Amino acid sequence: MKDGFIKVAAASPRVCVADPKVNADRILDMMKKAARDHVKILAFPELSLTGYTCGDLFGQRTLLTASEKELVRLASLTGDMLVIVGCPLVKGGKLFNCAVFMNRGRILGAVPKSHLPNSQEFYEHRNFWPAPQEVSTVLINGAPVPFGTRLLFACRQMPSLVVACEICEDLWVADTPATHHCLAGATVVINPSASDETIGKEEYRRQLIASCSGRLYCGYIYADAGPGESTTDMVFAGHDLIGENGSILAESPLFTNGITESELDLERITSERMKNQSFPMADDSAYQTISFNLNPEVTTLTRPVSRNPFVPYGDQDTAVRCRKILAMQTAGLVKRIDHTHAKTVVVGLSGGLDSTLALLVCAGAMDRLGRKRSDITAVTMPCFGTTKRTRSNAEQLADVIGAKLITVDITKAVQQHFDDIGHDSSNTDVTYENSQARERTQVLMDIANQAGGMVIGTGDLSELALGWATYNGDHMSMYAVNTSIPKTLVRHIVSTVATYPDILLSGQELSAILRDILATPVSPELLPAKDGQISQKTEEIVGPYEIHDFILYYVLRFGFGPAKIYRLAQKAFELDQPGQMESREFLKWLRNFYRRFFAQQFKRSCLPDGPKVGSVTLSPRGDWRMPSDASRAAWMEEAEKLGEAAKESRR
Repeated sequence: MKDGFIKVAAASPRVCVADPKVNADRILDMMKKAARDHVKILAFPELSLTGYTCGDLFGQRTLLTASEKELVRLASLTGDMLVIVGCPLVKGGKLFNCAVFMNRGRILGAVPKSHLPNSQEFYEHRNFWPAPQEVSTVLINGAPVPFGTRLLFACRQMPSLVVACEICEDLWVADTPATHHCLAGATVVINPSASDETIGKEEYRRQLIASCSGRLYCGYIYADAGPGESTTDMVFAGHDLIGENGSILAESPLFTNGITESELDLERITSERMKNQSFPMADDSAYQTISFNLNPEVTTLTRPVSRNPFVPYGDQDTAVRCRKILAMQTAGLVKRIDHTHAKTVVVGLSGGLDSTLALLVCAGAMDRLGRKRSDITAVTMPCFGTTKRTRSNAEQLADVIGAKLITVDITKAVQQHFDDIGHDSSNTDVTYENSQARERTQVLMDIANQAGGMVIGTGDLSELALGWATYNGDHMSMYAVNTSIPKTLVRHIVSTVATYPDILLSGQELSAILRDILATPVSPELLPAKDGQISQKTEEIVGPYEIHDFILYYVLRFGFGPAKIYRLAQKAFELDQPGQMESREFLKWLRNFYRRFFAQQFKRSCLPDGPKVGSVTLSPRGDWRMPSDASRAAWMEEAEKLGEAAKESRR
């Protein structure tokens, strides 16, 4: 429960149709296993105490009495868990298909099913009555229990955990109960279900749950009836799913009985709701809230945490996504070229990843516009730190793409500038570096003016976050095509083009050049080379981009603080495991990230235009508005405490 995580599970026991005692015993066995796994919320399928397929046996008093007896027994054994079991309940002379919530020996409430399917293979109206609108009570073992669809179950120890319920068919209708529950403040929706299996239903079910959890910014626990139900006319697959904010965290294989577990991130859910202005403030005035208790504890994470959250899972998914991103960058540039009537686009080509991607975008834009690629002006500007490898790659890349190549050696101009301002060229300080970057920008701007064109910026999102750009140097352009793409994703886009050069109607020669660029250390090449090799490696100075992009994603996307990000990093990077990064190394770069992020905001406050292609950007006109003189003290204090705790754990 620390950091907003809570362990949840959906279970599909092997039911014995019409035998509540056997079913209760099997449910109890699963409850014990879930307790050993530190599960805090455990959901069972629809009518799991009796079996969904009892048919007219639901009209037999013997079955209903046995079901109630076993329900009471289960409730007395729930312990430190919120358990949801499906069973039939009688109220007002009518039978209802209910989900009963239990915690620490108490029955908290019963939620009846709202929408009863009554066509094709389903005949629920034959036995059950749809849920009434109002909240009332139902007698269970002689005691009144809250009864109705508008019930919220709120955890005292974790205020962000508010649980509600809809049952099976309720998910499939146009106006789902879950919508109203979440608008009333529910953050987790339980669905005890008995969805029979038919061809194609598995994928549709998965899409429904992912969509529902994404649209409502909630966690969704779907517990499905499985093998053991009667196969007289249907088969049941036990397809359990756990969704969160549009993603499926875990699911069971079809036609199995068992428990599917994962962890919901309540901080992530509430963060999404808080910043989304179209998601209204919770109004629970029509609901009854029932409190329950859970012992707070640290939740062991088993849910997937990617080292590269900006990059989609799987080679095929990555390739598809990268093609789309390249298309979006291209579309943005096409519009800007068309609007400005630019005769050329001017790109400073260094032989590095960012300028390579910018050139690929320019090539795609010219193709879309039906113009010659020679309308692209690629400019190489060698100086003190330029190596033969990067210069050669830049020249070959321009040639293969078909761009016009101009080489402007800026060494003499920069040396003259040093003489003008009285700077000793043997002093390789920030003035030494930035003078080169600003001279290159001046050259690009003036060439663009000469040719009636515009300068295309090459800097990426990661560099903007860290301020790894020279103010009014490479920081400035007329249109910045990489502005919302982090370095880790830049690498994947370039790699995708190398793998599929047909994207730009190019052959294997392009692939070979791109692969060598991908293998070249990231560097601004502003310090003199050593023995012809790059001497200034960016990731040795500011830290690994994989680390910084990981931090950046959670800072911008969800507003997580250092402690939560460190917790996720321990899982993603397997910190302190053999062969992996040590915690102190990660924490060093975490502190460096916050130091640079706050100090460099002034550069982001005056960024040139550029297209947003992902979920986050640092544009001052859109996603990120931050005062340039904001204090970083609170974040640094939290990060320092993490470092002290890590030191203590090593002693």
